[in-house]
Amino acid sequence: MNHSVSQPWQVSDQDFPIHGSSSQKLQFLLNYAVLAPSGHNTQPWKFKLQPETLELWADPSRALPRVDPNQRELIISCGAALMNLRLALHHFGYCGEIRLLPDPSQPNLLAQIQLGNWGQENTEDKTLFDSIRKRHTNRQPFEDWDIPETVLKWLQNIADEEGTWLHLIQSEVERSHILGLVNLADHLQMSNPEIRQELAAWMRRGNHPSHDGLPAYALGVPEPFDFLTTVLSWLTRFFDLGDRIAHQDETLLQSASTIAVLGTDKDTPEHWLKAGQALEKVLLRAQSLGIVASFFNAPIQMPEVRSQLQQSLNRAGYPQVLLRLGYAQPTQPTPRRSSHDVLF
Repeated sequence: MNHSVSQPWQVSDQDFPIHGSSSQKLQFLLNYAVLAPSGHNTQPWKFKLQPETLELWADPSRALPRVDPNQRELIISCGAALMNLRLALHHFGYCGEIRLLPDPSQPNLLAQIQLGNWGQENTEDKTLFDSIRKRHTNRQPFEDWDIPETVLKWLQNIADEEGTWLHLIQSEVERSHILGLVNLADHLQMSNPEIRQELAAWMRRGNHPSHDGLPAYALGVPEPFDFLTTVLSWLTRFFDLGDRIAHQDETLLQSASTIAVLGTDKDTPEHWLKAGQALEKVLLRAQSLGIVASFFNAPIQMPEVRSQLQQSLNRAGYPQVLLRLGYAQPTQPTPRRSSHDVLF
């Protein structure tokens, strides 16, 4: 029996194969894993189904070698998918047994997941699980509303629970410095033809059969003009749009209620996996409160700018994700490959 869902955003927990085999149950849970965020919507994960075990693998064919040469963001994206799997396991009554990086000779094997013992889903996990289908990146300008301090503290505690930290950009001086670093990184990236080609290759129309990449509507173009994706891709490939991108990012960041940096104490694949899980948990908790997010990772992708960001935070550790949080009108989610498409 095939328990993949052709439209992943439409997955329903009522379709869970409660009387099915372990492998059928694990395959069904993939419908939630694939809804995780990923850099440029590359969805750089693949899964292998064994009789009692689901394996999560990094998919190097979906890597971005220019902007992510160490596959740091690729592994963070896979960590976000793993968090969705963890929450889905709890939702359907399993504790889940997860081994991270189980085989040093297979660095692309990121995790082995089993159903584990029966367990009761707690209220917090249910809230997070219920947000999986609602959460998606929102690249629109945000409303002029502040996120309550108590909520921000809550999000920081969630990051702490997953072995990471969430640094809030509080003062105007700090915020201005971050805007400057985003501006610098945008110009550096857009002046590099190889980086432009790489990013342009992942701009696809919303109805593209690959069900991945960024359609124009995800980049701020109204949905009826999705056909402009092809034009945007061509312009990005052949022209240095640094001034335009930097201006657009500055406008979006200035509209943000909060700018935050998610980071880790070390900069290893294990910590990148932790960062991905923490990121998704923070995003889901935020979503449950009507708060949306989008990412500004160019300063972390460019080593010379990342080191400046690291110094400006005035704390030990490594910045992994730069994001803005706030309130905005709902937008359309980006396409997702089905669970069947990510199995090998």
